[in-house]
This record gives sequence, C-alpha cells and structure tokens, in this order.
Amino acid sequence: MSEDNTSVWSRLAGQAKAGELYLDDQNAALLCAQACDLRLAELESLRSLAGNAQNVLGFGDFKMAEDLVKKFLKQAAGDPNSIDQIILEHIETVKNMREVMAISFKRITGQDIENATQFTNTTEQVR
Repeated sequence: MSEDNTSVWSRLAGQAKAGELYLDDQNAALLCAQACDLRLAELESLRSLAGNAQNVLGFGDFKMAEDLVKKFLKQAAGDPNSIDQIILEHIETVKNMREVMAISFKRITGQDIENATQFTNTTEQVR
C-alpha cells in the first residue's frame, strides 16, 4: 500500500531537516518554493470559500430535510473526508514541500529563501 502525499512530504521534510535530503539545484528550489507559496495562497482562498458549504439552509422543516442538512454539513466539515479536512491536508502537504525547498536553498546558498524571494521580487520590479 502506498503512502498518501501528506505522509510522504512530512517524511521528506523530516529528512531535509535532518540534513539527509536536499534538492541540489538552487534555481529549482527557489522556483518550487515560490510555486508552493502561490499554491498556499490559492488553498487558503479556497478554504475560505469552502466555509460557505457550512451554510446549509432551505430544505424545509420536516425530518428528511434535517437528514439532508446533517449529511451536507458532514461533507462540509468535521468528517475526515469533508472538504475542510481535505483542504487542510493539502495545505499541510504544500507546507512540507516548501520546507524541503527552503532547506535545500539554504543548504546550497547559505541564504534564507525568504530573503532571496524578496530580492528577486525587488529586482523584477526595477526592470
């Protein structure tokens, strides 16, 4: 049975922290970290929108309507396969991916990736 992405990237981040694993291309590490930042922003936005799924109304005031509300609320939040939990798992996975890239970048350049990203953004604005 294969590991899920969350477990794989959690393990890889642990190996990177321990100095056992790194990406040996500074440009690739920087670009991957920037892509992770973008994906994290997208997932946070999606998480905010998914909160709307918890507003379940309009089914009426009979027993079957109550059952439908419970079913849809379970899909929205709280259940291991609910939309909010799936998004949180994706966020955790991308954070671990970013950590591997940041550790790799620092190991190669001796510089924190946040400083390099800030420098890159400033240079691109000047052009």
